[in-house]
Amino acid sequence: MIKVGIVGGTGYTGVELLRLLAVHPQVSLQVITSRADAGTLVSQMFPSLRGYVDLPFTHPDQAHLEQCNLVFFATPNGIAMQQVRELLDAGVKVIDLAADFRIQDIATWEKWYGMQHACPDLVAEAVYGLPEVNRAQIKSARLVANPGCYPTAVQLGFIPLLEAGVIDANYLIADAKSGVSGAGRKAEIATLFAESSDSFKAYGVAGHRHLPEIKQGLARVKSSQVGLTFVPHLTPLIRGIHATLYGKLNRDVDLQALFEQRYKDEAFVDVMPAGSHPETRSVRGSNRCRIAVHRPQGGDTVVVLSVIDNLVKGAAGQAVQNMNIMFNLPEATALNIVPLLP
Repeated sequence: MIKVGIVGGTGYTGVELLRLLAVHPQVSLQVITSRADAGTLVSQMFPSLRGYVDLPFTHPDQAHLEQCNLVFFATPNGIAMQQVRELLDAGVKVIDLAADFRIQDIATWEKWYGMQHACPDLVAEAVYGLPEVNRAQIKSARLVANPGCYPTAVQLGFIPLLEAGVIDANYLIADAKSGVSGAGRKAEIATLFAESSDSFKAYGVAGHRHLPEIKQGLARVKSSQVGLTFVPHLTPLIRGIHATLYGKLNRDVDLQALFEQRYKDEAFVDVMPAGSHPETRSVRGSNRCRIAVHRPQGGDTVVVLSVIDNLVKGAAGQAVQNMNIMFNLPEATALNIVPLLP
């Protein structure tokens, strides 16, 4: 059994991790930390876990995380980097669901996240946890940087086109929409029901923290820099990411065949039939990314539609997928979940 600890179990990604790990046949949940709610039963805060998780939240100072085989950090940015070195030295593997280890260029990370990095030397060791690209490296990793939700949907949509060299990498556009759970469980005016319901808006047009992460990932695929315009939007949904991606074709290609071939062995990427329009509700609660590729009017523009559940394939589900790879388990263990409908 894998002895697992979760740091920061009171947020949306934390409870999603618990939902998945509670039924994982090879996982033994050891500890779930919270400073503010130490001593409170997890099932008292999250009644959905009643009968599945009987642990209380533990104060981080009494957590003994060094006794775990793996620790997930479902914490705000800047927390994991303060604790990772000690855990790695104790032989504990770490998956960080925040952004502390995603961006390899330290100066870029510090610019976008507004703080000094506590362990820049470990950033070089961290493996970016997008299994569809880095499966071999994840398998032997001690430290995995779990991708962000927008970056997962956008990269999975662009990767086949960039790998095949069939689009102009200097002019990529990602028009992406997210449900309000992507902003986390904290109380903020912009995500109150009365503020976000029955409305729709763009944000971060001048620059969003996920932009350098997406560009870094696409540049690795292309082996050169890419030009990307990324515009996120807030939609009145609880869960879901819908990314509409645009590229300019530089040669003729069977796009449907290209995508089907690239993802034919990927359990969690579903390339839909030609002409499809994937919906966010078709992936709700699951670890699946559904993709459709279009060539409007037979022109030189390719349009890729990519949808995920931001809390599962965009966060906790992908983290469990990475854990399965790291411990040589079947990748779909505890993740073969039929999406919720309606």
